[in-house]
Amino acid sequence: MTVRRIMPDYQVESEEAMRASRDFYGLLGFQEAMDMGWIVTLASPLNPTAQISFFTEERTAPVVPDLSVEVEDVDAVYAQVVASGAEVVRELRDEEWGVRRFFVRDPNGQVVNVLTHHRS
Repeated sequence: MTVRRIMPDYQVESEEAMRASRDFYGLLGFQEAMDMGWIVTLASPLNPTAQISFFTEERTAPVVPDLSVEVEDVDAVYAQVVASGAEVVRELRDEEWGVRRFFVRDPNGQVVNVLTHHRS
C-alpha cells in the first residue's frame, strides 16, 4: 500500500473563520489550491503535497474528517479496513470533484478520510 499524502482537516465555524485561516496560513507560505465554498484547501507552492484543509461543513458525509490520507488504491484499503472490523463512518464512493473515498474511525475516535484521486 502506498500513501501519497496526509493532510489535517479542520472544521471552522464560518466563512469568515475560513478567510482568517487562509490569511494566517498564507503568512506561512500556503496558497489556495481548491475552494468549493464549504471546503478550502491550501498547499505549499514548492511542495504541493504539503496541504491543509478547512471545512465549514461536510456536504457528502455525516461528519467533517479530522485527517485525510491519499492512498494509491482506495479500494484495496477499504477492503482491508472492512475486514479488520474498524468502524466505517461513510461507505466508499466516487465524488463529483474527482476523488473516490470513504471515512473510517481510528482507535482514538478520529475520523479519517481515505481517498484516491481519479486518474485520467
